[in-house]
Amino acid sequence: MKEVTRCPWCLGFDQYIQYHDEEWGVPVYDDRKHFEFLILEGAQAGLSWATILKKRAGYKRNFADFDPEKVARFTERRLEKILQDPGIVRNRLKVYSAVNNAKKFLEVQKEFGSFSRYIWSFVGGKPIVNKWTTTKKIAPTTRESDALSKDLIKRGFKFVGSTVMYAHMQACGLVNDHLEDCFRYKQVGRAGKQTRGPENL
Repeated sequence: MKEVTRCPWCLGFDQYIQYHDEEWGVPVYDDRKHFEFLILEGAQAGLSWATILKKRAGYKRNFADFDPEKVARFTERRLEKILQDPGIVRNRLKVYSAVNNAKKFLEVQKEFGSFSRYIWSFVGGKPIVNKWTTTKKIAPTTRESDALSKDLIKRGFKFVGSTVMYAHMQACGLVNDHLEDCFRYKQVGRAGKQTRGPENL
C-alpha cells in the first residue's frame, strides 16, 4: 500500500493524524462547529493545538456540546465547577470568556443571520487556496485574520487575536494551508467547491 504524504505538523500521534485527515481545512458553514472552534482556539492561546485536541472531549462535555445559547446562560457557579475539571485547560480567564463569547456570538447571528455568513465575508465567501511547499513559509497571521480579529474585538469577543483567528480560519477551511504535496490538499479544495453555495455567502 502506498504511503500517503501529510503535513508534517500532524505526525505526533494518532488523534492528530485523524484530525488532519478528516477535519483540518474542510470548509465549515455550521455555526455550532464555528463556536466549538472559537472555544478551542481561544483555549489554545499560548499552548499547543495538540494539548487542546487531547482535551476536546472534556470541552464538549463541559460546554454543552458547544451550544452557544446554552453556554451564554452559564452561571458563575457552573463556571467554577468547570474549573475543577482536569479534562480542560483550567484557566479562569479562558473559561469565563466562553460565556462572554457565546453572548457575542448570538449577537452576530442575529445581525447577519448566521455566524458562518459573517466570518466567510472576510474571505469573500470562498476559501483562500495557498500553494505552500513547506510549513516554514506559512505566516501566523494575514491581513484577513487581522481584519477579522479587529472586528471581533470591537464586538467584545475575548481571546480572538489575529494568530488565534488565523488558526480558526485554517481549521475551518476559510484558508487551505495544506502543503501542496499533502494528500489532503486537493481533496479539501474539492470540498470547498462542492459545499460553497449562495446560501453560505
